[in-house]
Amino acid sequence: MMHLPPPKVPLSALLLGHSTGAGLPPAKAAAERVSVGDLMHLLAGRSGAALMLVFALPNVVPMPPGVSGLLGWPLVYLSWQLMLRRPPRLPRTVLQRSTSAAGFRAILARMVPLLQRAERLLRPRLPLMTTPLVLRAAGAVCLGLSVILLLPIPLGNMLPALAISLFALGLLERDGLCLLLGFAAAGVSVALVWGVLWTLLKAVVLLWPL
Repeated sequence: MMHLPPPKVPLSALLLGHSTGAGLPPAKAAAERVSVGDLMHLLAGRSGAALMLVFALPNVVPMPPGVSGLLGWPLVYLSWQLMLRRPPRLPRTVLQRSTSAAGFRAILARMVPLLQRAERLLRPRLPLMTTPLVLRAAGAVCLGLSVILLLPIPLGNMLPALAISLFALGLLERDGLCLLLGFAAAGVSVALVWGVLWTLLKAVVLLWPL
């Protein structure tokens, strides 16, 4: 008799359980801080996509100057690993970085409701969009978008960050439609950024004689 694999626990439920101490050893449940290593262990098997979502989402809304550059570098690394189909390996100094449990719960209070709504819309579908070749292509596209995030383009980080977020959500839920939307958003964002850069270049050329 064939046994079906247990259903995957939604990311929002994992994060909520971690913040409340559910399913954790007493020492971890009573801890006053949550480290990156704790989250990497909690999200084993999908931590790369989850971390991409964490670093990309803040850039979807207008942020102070410099934030996109700060968050863009981790996305470059994670996208490179996705393109190579390797699990992310972060330095120990990064894994040991932590935040207070209270601060972590405050972040979750804002993020989890949005994530829960997204999870209700996402589901495994369009398996042709979740093949290894397509996932490598998604990693390559995210790598290019991450480089765009590092460029000092006014409001030019929002669409690339949205595209990366769609890729991350599609990877988490094996939703081929969401990945397809990610490719579409990536195309629009690249075209828009190229248009902005071309306009700036023409302006510089016109003003150069002055």
